[in-house]
Amino acid sequence: MAKNYRVFISHSWDHSADLQGLRNLLNERGYFNIEFKEVSRSEPINSINASYVKARLKEKILSSDIVIGLAGVYASHSSWMEWELDTALSNGVPIIGVIPRGQVRSSTTVTSRSRVDVRWSTESIVSAIRDYSRA
Repeated sequence: MAKNYRVFISHSWDHSADLQGLRNLLNERGYFNIEFKEVSRSEPINSINASYVKARLKEKILSSDIVIGLAGVYASHSSWMEWELDTALSNGVPIIGVIPRGQVRSSTTVTSRSRVDVRWSTESIVSAIRDYSRA
């Protein structure tokens, strides 16, 4: 029986197309069971209270087997992504960086915290999840 991987994708809402593209890529991979734990524009945490939002996000991160950091250069300008990745690190949740399709440069906010960084390729992302996940 295939393992089920619980994955939190740290991303920027201003670049939510990368999040949806990664979700689609992983969902289309046969024999790979994945449950997404992050918050998206279509499933927001309805609060403007930062402490409440951080508490909900931390629950999601801690219940994940791995965190994927979308390593586009925009990540270097997202305090939320930095907080999510630091929360994962400080709680022993492994991080992998995924460099979005077509990007030449990547964010050190992600790459300085990740165990491995991979390009936008189904097999390299799936292999990294399998190799580094707590599942």
